[in-house]
Amino acid sequence: MALGRWQVMESFRSWGSVFQLLGLRGWLIATIGGIITLTLIGIPTAIIDNPFFVRQTPVRTQDYVIWVATGLLAGLVAGTFTLSAKANASGRAASGGFLSFLAVGCPICNKLVLLLLGTSGALTYFAPAQLYIGIASLALLGWALHLRVQAINRSCCTIPQQVEVPKAGTKA
Repeated sequence: MALGRWQVMESFRSWGSVFQLLGLRGWLIATIGGIITLTLIGIPTAIIDNPFFVRQTPVRTQDYVIWVATGLLAGLVAGTFTLSAKANASGRAASGGFLSFLAVGCPICNKLVLLLLGTSGALTYFAPAQLYIGIASLALLGWALHLRVQAINRSCCTIPQQVEVPKAGTKA
């Protein structure tokens, strides 16, 4: 079912209200969570140059885009956990982070892919599929963030409905 224009506008307003609620602590956690995510993905995939891991194929532009978008979304999801709301989105966030790791990694440096497909299979089949794996990871992280925002809006931003109280001297 397609969302109407007004529903989309309301969705953006609810996201804005939640991000206003984060405060300094929430934005600090979001920033730290994003940096930790970027580090945990960037070092083993050798997007960040380091002496421990070496990439056999060059880093592509799509790898940088997916990597940075993952850091931003994961940081925002982490920041929403400073607000109290019950939503089961952590599984989607973890799945999105793992898929992002697969999407930006070197196709022939991944031991599991090499074992399953061999070097030529990794370059022929897995490397082109990494873009779609990255899109799926971003979709999962986005969905996790959406679920967190909805849960926060339901738990703390609902407007209580007014109950009409009968006036004194009238029969109810």
